[in-house]
Amino acid sequence: MRKYTTELVGTYFLVLTIGLAVTTMNALAPLAIGGILMVMVYAGGHISGAHFNPAVTLAVLIRGRIGRADAGGYLVAQVLGGLAGALTSRLVLHDTKPVELSLSGREIWMALLVEALFTFALAYVVLNVATSRSHPDNSFYGLAIGGTVMVGAVTVGGISGAAFNPAVAIGGATIGLLAWSAIWIHLLAQAIGATLAATAFLALSEDDREHVRHR
Repeated sequence: MRKYTTELVGTYFLVLTIGLAVTTMNALAPLAIGGILMVMVYAGGHISGAHFNPAVTLAVLIRGRIGRADAGGYLVAQVLGGLAGALTSRLVLHDTKPVELSLSGREIWMALLVEALFTFALAYVVLNVATSRSHPDNSFYGLAIGGTVMVGAVTVGGISGAAFNPAVAIGGATIGLLAWSAIWIHLLAQAIGATLAATAFLALSEDDREHVRHR
């Protein structure tokens, strides 16, 4: 239960920060989002691994560092945390109407591509800095993970909304930042990106691949 609660709390503050910063069009929103993820990863990494993201959990499951039962529990906790963060954001900013990102035509494929690419980048970084046998007990994992999200938000936020996370996508739609009709774009792209990241990690990390085979 400690692990699931940690995942819920971390995802809650991630989505809450996104909701407040993006809805108010704060110019430093990418920095705030990357920062809150970084500190929550440091806060919860020793308890749950600090995924705060069903796509990351999928990548870690394929990589072989979490079981299916725990992965399911993480997913539920992350979605609930994201929804709670979204509802809190709406409560705080009840008089502020967010600008909804809607996609059509070529924009759909652009969003699908960049969401998949940066979800890949995020999951790939997490697997390498937080699960690799080559980096046990390192001190830079939170900075690397938060930095990846910050860079993604700056780079493709205007194209896809820069969710890279199903819990964030669902929370963003609940807040009104993303269109519910386009939620499939994010969920599909994130699943593809996470799966490819885990596959690439195992292909490039011989020691970790051998460890998975012998579990």
